[in-house]
Amino acid sequence: MTAYPPEPWNLAGQAYLSIWRVPVSELPALPGGVEPITLGGRAQVFTAWIDYQEPGQLQYHELLATVAVRGERLASSITDIWVDSEVSLAGGRALWGIPKDLAALDFAHGRTFTASAATQEDWIATAAFTPRPSLPVRMPAAFDVVQMLDGRLKRSPVRAKARPCPAAADWRINESGPFGFLAGQRPALSACLRDFKIVFGG
Repeated sequence: MTAYPPEPWNLAGQAYLSIWRVPVSELPALPGGVEPITLGGRAQVFTAWIDYQEPGQLQYHELLATVAVRGERLASSITDIWVDSEVSLAGGRALWGIPKDLAALDFAHGRTFTASAATQEDWIATAAFTPRPSLPVRMPAAFDVVQMLDGRLKRSPVRAKARPCPAAADWRINESGPFGFLAGQRPALSACLRDFKIVFGG
């Protein structure tokens, strides 16, 4: 069994986020009892490429899709997620019920951030993010991640700080892959989250 840190995990790094408005009928399955937040029959799906770096406890790459869901405060439920760390995979599944899988994730930082993700079977997605000017302000956020763990819903608290800036994002998505429900669409909004720090779990 792969050893992993106990919760909470203290993580840091860079994130590249897009928000999509997806018809409820096209969403991936959510845990039983979890309802998406809808507006005009569409749910809000967040996709993110995340580069976990020092001084965080773990260093690895991640691609995920999470759906905004109803809760006492801001909440989301992760439907698809890939990492290139067996430690992160084992801990995410055991501690919080996050359905992590392994993939090859290739990131390149620069004036434009580029990323690609592929499993042994096929490619998942590629993206390029070009940041826009913004104020150098660090902003806090707090929300819950809601997953199924051992047959019960588990709400895991997340606390974060980052320097957000708007970005232009160009995605290519494999229509036959797990992100196929986003193929042919354009994100409503994209952003970079610079130098974030996250406390994940309680």
